[in-house]
Amino acid sequence: MAKPKPRSSPTPADKTPLISRPSDRTSSVEMTSSAPPLQTAFLGVDVGTGSARAGLFDEDGRLLSTASSSIQIWKQGHCIEQSSTDIWHAICAAVKSACSLANVTAEQVIGLGFAATCSLVAVDADGSPVTVSWSGDARRNVIVWMDHRAVSQAERINASKSPVLQYCGGGLSPEMQAPKLLWVKENLQESWSMAFRWMDLSDWLSYRATGDDTRSLCTTVCKWTYLGHAHMQQSDEKDSCDMETCGWDDEFWEEIGLGDLVEGHHAKIGRSVAFPGHPLGSGLTPDAAKELGLLAGTPVGTSLIDAHAGGVGVMESIPVTENPVDDADKDATCRRMVLVCGTSTCHMAVSREKLFISGVWGPFWSAMIPEYWLTEGGQSATGALLDHIVETHVAAPHLANRAASQSISLYELLNRILESMAHELKVPFVAALTEDVHVLPDFHGNRSPVADPKSKGMVCGLTLDTSEKQLALLYLATVQGIAYGTRHIVEHCNSHGHKIDTLLACGGLSKNPLYIQQHADIVGCPIILPRESESVLLGASILGAVAARKYSGLHDAMRALNAAGQVVHPSKDPRVKKYHVAKYQIFRELDGLQLANRLIMSQALDWKVKA
Repeated sequence: MAKPKPRSSPTPADKTPLISRPSDRTSSVEMTSSAPPLQTAFLGVDVGTGSARAGLFDEDGRLLSTASSSIQIWKQGHCIEQSSTDIWHAICAAVKSACSLANVTAEQVIGLGFAATCSLVAVDADGSPVTVSWSGDARRNVIVWMDHRAVSQAERINASKSPVLQYCGGGLSPEMQAPKLLWVKENLQESWSMAFRWMDLSDWLSYRATGDDTRSLCTTVCKWTYLGHAHMQQSDEKDSCDMETCGWDDEFWEEIGLGDLVEGHHAKIGRSVAFPGHPLGSGLTPDAAKELGLLAGTPVGTSLIDAHAGGVGVMESIPVTENPVDDADKDATCRRMVLVCGTSTCHMAVSREKLFISGVWGPFWSAMIPEYWLTEGGQSATGALLDHIVETHVAAPHLANRAASQSISLYELLNRILESMAHELKVPFVAALTEDVHVLPDFHGNRSPVADPKSKGMVCGLTLDTSEKQLALLYLATVQGIAYGTRHIVEHCNSHGHKIDTLLACGGLSKNPLYIQQHADIVGCPIILPRESESVLLGASILGAVAARKYSGLHDAMRALNAAGQVVHPSKDPRVKKYHVAKYQIFRELDGLQLANRLIMSQALDWKVKA
């Protein structure tokens, strides 16, 4: 192993203060009901981009209560940062509120699991935060998942053509951890020297709760280039032991300039890994239990990335009447794709065999369901894109006031406006209103299947109209653009060996009926919604159920605790299919046009390269 090069002097920090959204530590109730006396419960914790949430579920997988607490975020350009200390305080507040709302005591909580965004956490040998910010503020020790500061580092890493890249769709995204780590080493060398552990956020949460820094196969395989299939002959789902890491490719880390991370048997990035749900340490430490209001020793399962927890919480939510042969069909799970629709959208499917698909992350062995290969597509901005499109429109403030006066959401009001417009204009279906408006939704780059972080969004068909109706059309066209992106991912995966014919959706956007119906019509698949709306929290709680030894493995727990709700079918009107075939063609042409335009401009600006 090559010795690390001497560290140079620290890069001067930019002391310009970043924009901060104050943290509100008051918990907000999402749902409440009282748990019967002596009932046991599983607890799931989910840390999203803007809040930490806690949810309690009974032994039938039914939601008892949820509570949330907001978390602080700093943004400046491509740099987006958070505080692990702030996140932990938010979790403690949410857990205590959820238990109080459900009337569940600490003794009744028999298992706990964590899910979180795939953000990067830096701590020193004492577990204290190490800054990852130009500001030098030690509180800012988390690089948020959507941070794109490491685009150039990702490009350089991908130029290495390392064999590990074939398991990441052919190249790393700047949203993954290796590029972010390289950025810190190159730009914040004092922080690089101080950091004793680099952890995915969900792994840090389980470490903070138990003192056990065993990493999850989910995080390490999906975001750190760990080759989980190195363990294929060592373990199975029913004996989910933790394992000494043997899937790190040391040559890869050396080649990209991060060879110091392999020192000490990879101590800084993970010396042991485990299947999701494996019980960690001796459960909650006394200190963590006191902070959470729970009992010391409560079992804690190895964590999941939040989107993957959504997959665990919904993948087996199949109505028996929809497909009565599912129980006998061992490959039925492999024909499903889960859409976890929130700020961004993750598209997850599993297979028995590994399938290499360009522009789509994976195949990842046991990253979600043990002993299945995971394929993971995604769109970097979906809920965030809709918010951007709507909130930056001149008509938005008036519409927001109208929605508030009617005690409905702004999006519910927009859906009603579209229904009214369709009736007034006598169009046969709502989707037809956007015949002249087309949106390429790559406002934050394209994660899949083009895998181009430099891709930009496009809107075709704008006029001088600034009315509420024009905003409604732009909103609908954006929803459709996102759905065409999903269709592109599904078709790309199916052309490379998958046989996806059913979608399952969860997350905030799945609660929007127009969003789901447009996806069903555009992709041409039925979409199954779960019985319990909080699928990510359910998936996290399932980790606790497995850690508590209530089930033999994760997949068994999923079959027992997942349950189907509404099924949304594609329209049977042939005009709808014809319409979307045409708009999808335009969608694909817009993507090609953008690439062509970029080539033209790069040739015109060749003097910049020469200079």
